[in-house]
Amino acid sequence: MPALFEPVTFRSVTARNRVTVSPMCQYSATDGLGDDWHLQHLGARAAGGAGIVFTEATHVSAPGRISHRCLGLWEPRQQALLARLAAIIARNGAVPAIQLSHAGRKGSSQVPWDGGKPIAPAEGGWVTMAPSAIPFVPGATDPHPLSTMEIAEIVGQFAASARMAREAGLRIVEIHAAHGYLLHQFLSPLSNRRNDAYGGDLAGRARALMEVLDAVRGEWPAELPLFVRLSCVDYKEGGLALADAVTLAKMLKARGDVDLIDCSGGGISPDIRIPSLHPGYQVPFAETLKRETGIATGAVGLITEPTHAAEIIANQRADLVFLARALLADPAWPLRAARALGHKPELPVQYARAA
Repeated sequence: MPALFEPVTFRSVTARNRVTVSPMCQYSATDGLGDDWHLQHLGARAAGGAGIVFTEATHVSAPGRISHRCLGLWEPRQQALLARLAAIIARNGAVPAIQLSHAGRKGSSQVPWDGGKPIAPAEGGWVTMAPSAIPFVPGATDPHPLSTMEIAEIVGQFAASARMAREAGLRIVEIHAAHGYLLHQFLSPLSNRRNDAYGGDLAGRARALMEVLDAVRGEWPAELPLFVRLSCVDYKEGGLALADAVTLAKMLKARGDVDLIDCSGGGISPDIRIPSLHPGYQVPFAETLKRETGIATGAVGLITEPTHAAEIIANQRADLVFLARALLADPAWPLRAARALGHKPELPVQYARAA
């Protein structure tokens, strides 16, 4: 059996293989409530053979959304859809997982197919919030700089969302601290100019993330896995570098309650320039953090071919492979990949005639 299709266990949770459906925003919710689109979208990918299936970024408050159309889990009425999602994913043999997020200064935006530009409060948007009053794009309304009391409120929102996710039957929670959203805004010196306990050196800038993790672990059972998504580099002078990510990974490893770092990059600024876009261009982040700290990692970044995904796992460059665009194009990518690698996949009995 190719290592890509060997089971993997985190705490009490075992996934049937190492292929993971990455969180992918669908911008199709209303007042934070998902609908049938979300059910068919993620249900198809679970039936398609993935080992772990993540919801899209699910926001912990209404002002914490990227757009008006983002999925949320800040009140009990939003649990019903997520409970159905968890049940459908599990019925199809995958582990149901959720990513919890707060957009910070990248909130109050149009959906991507409408341009993705900031929406001013006077035009139906809202005042965003951030570590410092630095807008994401020039000309946008300055975000509200968070007070320590307001930071504590957001920490509590992450914990409340984790509790509701647990009650809904999700089995893995990932805290989103990447792609320029709020917790990444605290981590990066490009967006965090604070001079209090939440700013300054990396330990200070990581304080908000660590408090979120403490609060989430208070609601998330010890037998269930906790992941963190990081932007390992900012791709911009003065921002986070890979050495910072290694230091942060050591901090997370030392906690003992974080099971995997989902290693991505970028997103802190609209003017970043990625030096080279090629298949697996971010895999070295996962490989470096795993090698330098011993923590489990997930690899992302234009991974589309079965042989490439298999090589990453076989050579222990990462413990999971997170796929996004490849799975948008082909929900059954894992089944096709298994055949291509000489492994007989286990199809849903309803699809056995397609074998």
